[in-house]
Amino acid sequence: MDILSIIKLAFNGLKINKGRSFLTMLGIIIGVAAVIIIISVGEGAQSLIYNQIQSLGSNLVGVLPGNGGDKGPPAAALGVAITTLKYEDAKALAHGPEAIPHLVAATAYARGSGAMSFKNQSENGFFNGVMADYPRVIDHKIEAGRFFNEEEERNLAKVVVLGSQVKKFFFKDEDPVGQSLKIDKEKFRIIGYFQEKGIVAFQNLDNQVYLPIVTAQKIMLGTRHVGLIRAKVDDDKYVDQIIDEIRKTLRARHHLKSALDDDFTVLAAKNALAAIGNVTDIIKFVLAAIAAISLLVGGIGIMNIMLVIVNERTREIGLRKAIGAKPRHIMRQFLIESIFVTIFGGMIGIIIGMLVTTLVAVIANFLQYKWQLSFSLQAMLAGLAVSSSIGIIFGYYPARKAAHLNAIEALRYE
Repeated sequence: MDILSIIKLAFNGLKINKGRSFLTMLGIIIGVAAVIIIISVGEGAQSLIYNQIQSLGSNLVGVLPGNGGDKGPPAAALGVAITTLKYEDAKALAHGPEAIPHLVAATAYARGSGAMSFKNQSENGFFNGVMADYPRVIDHKIEAGRFFNEEEERNLAKVVVLGSQVKKFFFKDEDPVGQSLKIDKEKFRIIGYFQEKGIVAFQNLDNQVYLPIVTAQKIMLGTRHVGLIRAKVDDDKYVDQIIDEIRKTLRARHHLKSALDDDFTVLAAKNALAAIGNVTDIIKFVLAAIAAISLLVGGIGIMNIMLVIVNERTREIGLRKAIGAKPRHIMRQFLIESIFVTIFGGMIGIIIGMLVTTLVAVIANFLQYKWQLSFSLQAMLAGLAVSSSIGIIFGYYPARKAAHLNAIEALRYE
């Protein structure tokens, strides 16, 4: 019997029991789909993280409160409140006698939330207490009006600059400059609003308002510490040098004797990319390996079903042997059926994985995240290769059992 006839017989055998064939390949479908989704979504998430970090600029340096040491980020990055950084620290980095060469601008952040209202409209929102250098540091351009200056920053001026979404919500097409916006119980004079900026470092800059940091600290929050300092370097070739200078300056200001006593962590956006890439790669492939366990479960299911099929078709096997079929023909037929099941399951799993990955990308982009749709060709080919290998490995024993059935006993089988 030629190979085409064996393939046709195997295919017809699968068509007769469509429901059982589908249930047989279900484990393979789930396993392959899970691997495709994890690897493809992992690559998309990795590119998203890269883009968000790069959106800050390669010439930005961040200072977080708390010491992260050599093993990870400081506790402040995980949401723990640490009060070791002050507004005066940020001022010292870019202004005055302690100003660091090549560091052209710096801003501290004191963030909060409150009820914002204008006339009969109200909405809960976020405010950012920042310094006069903020637009230069983050490259956030004013659409109309102006940003507050250093004098307003020092003197607790009640002025506010709106993000583009806040401006559209309260004022639509009207010019808000000169109007007053109420935040909680305090009234602020609107002096300008920003151009649309979007999401930067996982934060939507358009749905916030911006106050002088001293005003935010003393009037709105009642605090003296800041949650973050960002500094801009005139050329990214000086970033490593600036990091060392910031450490020296802050150690002197905080009266610290050694790096082990640091109560802050200095990070550069460009230096974080390689570390983040290594971590996300490890997570991605560990999750893919866990998902691949379902392929093993699917293979065991295929072996069990194939053994059931051999028992059900014992008389057919005996009849084929009686009219001249060789054991190798019987073995090929059942092996091919097993491989068909796993390959079809793998193909369906790839399609499902691609659909889910596309859906994730659509949702992420709808939420204004720059998600890069990515399908891993290697993962697809590996999925097909693994699924067909499972068909051979787990189909071998049932096929061998069928091939070695005694023809006479098989014909008597009820």
